Amino acid sequence: MKRIILLLIFFPFLTVSQNIDHWETVVFDADIWRYLEGTYEPDTNWRKIGFNDVSWLQGQGGIGYGDNDDSTIINPVTSLYLRNEFNIIDTAQITAAVLHVDYDDAFVAYLNNVEIARANIGNVGDHPAFNQTSSSLHEAQMFQGGNPDQFLIDIQIFKDNILPGNNILAVQVHNDNITSSDLTSRIFLSLGINNSSLNYWPTPGWFQPPVIFTTSNLPIVVINTNGQNIVDDPRIICDMGIIDNGSGVINSINDPFNDYDGKISIEYRGSSSQSFPKKSYALETQEINGNNNNVSLLGMPVENDWVLYAPYSDKSLMRNVLTFDLGEKMGNYSPRTVYCELVVNGHYKGVYVLMEKIKRDNDRVDIAKLDSDDIAGDSLTGGYIIKIDKYTGTGGSDWLSDFPNISGGPLYIQYHYPEASVMLPEQLDYIEHYVDSFEYALNGSNFSDTSIGYSKYIDVNSFIDLYIINELSKNIDGYRLSTYMYKDRDDNGGKLTMGPFWDYNLAFGNADYCDAGLTSGWEVNSGCGDYNPFWFERLLEDTIYQNRLKCRWEYLRDRSFHEDSIFDFIDSIALYLNDAQQRNFQKWDILGAYVWPNFYIGNTYQDELIFMKTWLFGRLAWIDNNIVGHCDSVISSDALINFSNNSGYLIKVTDILGRAAEVTSNIPLLYLYSDGTVKKKIIIE
Repeated sequence: MKRIILLLIFFPFLTVSQNIDHWETVVFDADIWRYLEGTYEPDTNWRKIGFNDVSWLQGQGGIGYGDNDDSTIINPVTSLYLRNEFNIIDTAQITAAVLHVDYDDAFVAYLNNVEIARANIGNVGDHPAFNQTSSSLHEAQMFQGGNPDQFLIDIQIFKDNILPGNNILAVQVHNDNITSSDLTSRIFLSLGINNSSLNYWPTPGWFQPPVIFTTSNLPIVVINTNGQNIVDDPRIICDMGIIDNGSGVINSINDPFNDYDGKISIEYRGSSSQSFPKKSYALETQEINGNNNNVSLLGMPVENDWVLYAPYSDKSLMRNVLTFDLGEKMGNYSPRTVYCELVVNGHYKGVYVLMEKIKRDNDRVDIAKLDSDDIAGDSLTGGYIIKIDKYTGTGGSDWLSDFPNISGGPLYIQYHYPEASVMLPEQLDYIEHYVDSFEYALNGSNFSDTSIGYSKYIDVNSFIDLYIINELSKNIDGYRLSTYMYKDRDDNGGKLTMGPFWDYNLAFGNADYCDAGLTSGWEVNSGCGDYNPFWFERLLEDTIYQNRLKCRWEYLRDRSFHEDSIFDFIDSIALYLNDAQQRNFQKWDILGAYVWPNFYIGNTYQDELIFMKTWLFGRLAWIDNNIVGHCDSVISSDALINFSNNSGYLIKVTDILGRAAEVTSNIPLLYLYSDGTVKKKIIIE
């Protein structure tokens, strides 16, 4: 019983009665509002119903500047203060209340001097100063065809403070900075009415009732920030619980936390995606004293660094999950994923993907730990994780490659593990010099030589697999962004290896630039390809590499890359998400609307899936007809051969198609290659 009481305090959706006859709107953005440009601190009583606002200006909302979405245009300011007086006929008829705000870049809203919603500024209960800027950027949505953000109001707070007769909705809106090109404030207050009476006005055409979330076939993740606002940086310490009653068992929001119940540190994650109202999060499970808490979440291996990924512009909700599944079926490590539904401070946030963050770990990128005293010998040679990426999000320190990207611009390679700030000069120099050596070998006239060319430095199969997944998905960010690679110690292979795969939400036809929507063309040298490193095009000039690529593609096409296999996976996920996706798109009403950078806009969830499958079918066929190379050989030149016991030889080989095989023979067999085909068989007596 104690657990349920606590939930009722923190999570207002639990107290919302579902006895709602209909919804009406009592405050509109186009109402006449009193407003004050925030060039100084207003009277502290400005949020109260009795405040005399006769000296304030008045105008039709929305009020702001820029974007051509304002009915009343003001001067550029850091903040804007708004007041709207409205009348309530009968408070007993109100069962629920929801605030919709289209804002740029932050706001706090008050009902009769009591806070009811906020976003992107400060913590619950504080009053931001007039010159305080937002904690992150937030772009208005309505002027570009989207809908305002929805904030379900704690019904108990609402009932305790709403009055029969006159009330005041007071809102302060804050910009990212004084020189910002826009500020938006479009505000709507709607009420859930428990009978058929009509005392107010019909809701806007875009209005969707808030989700009353109670149960799910997906695990439920509940985060309570204890009044704090989640921001991009720094992380805040708060509480998280996970409800997972097992496969096939329904999870209820009132069930005990039975997968995780403890502290986390959390912040927003992502780069351009941070402008979306549905946010992704990076989190770390912690002990109460702040130390790392290495735990298994939803069956994934023990760790402390996690990501709550928010599919938003990807309306299939599955492009990353599909890619990671294909990566695993290719035999590579891919971040593990589990679908869930997320609730933050009592507000339903929709379908999320809890997944592993890319890091060095025995169950993730399994390479040697590079310690601070590893500055010589084999210990210096690994492990390292590096990447080509943006500097926003998780970007870090880098070095400038001696070779430009395809367009002739600079190519920067970033340190990911360890962070550059903790690496010693010897370690920084080693990994940079190693990649330099690879690039010079690849660029040289003898680049295909197996002794001194590119294959001396890289795991060729991993480069082939990255090329294949990028081209299958036609990932416009592939090669040039979110491209991870790692190097283990020399005594454990020690070659530069591509992966893990990461960030494919704009792939599979989901972008309207760089020819992403077309099923034809190679992403490596078209679309956004000008910003790619020269590596992959150069590799394709080697006929042996071409043949290995061709064989790998044909092997995968007969298996995990067969359209039946891919479509079965998509259909199985769609069935699993059937109920949850309906709630997700009730919360985020974006079906049938453009969300940057959609190439295709489906009116229904099924439309989105049909488009993705149709696109994939065309893409697979195009690659089948255009991929170069000849697949004639069976076993690759880097086949691993081990001899054991005296009665015979156990020969372990990995063929060019990626398959492992074991052959027992009285004599060892060794296959040699020069151009991707079998040249001769040597029998050693």
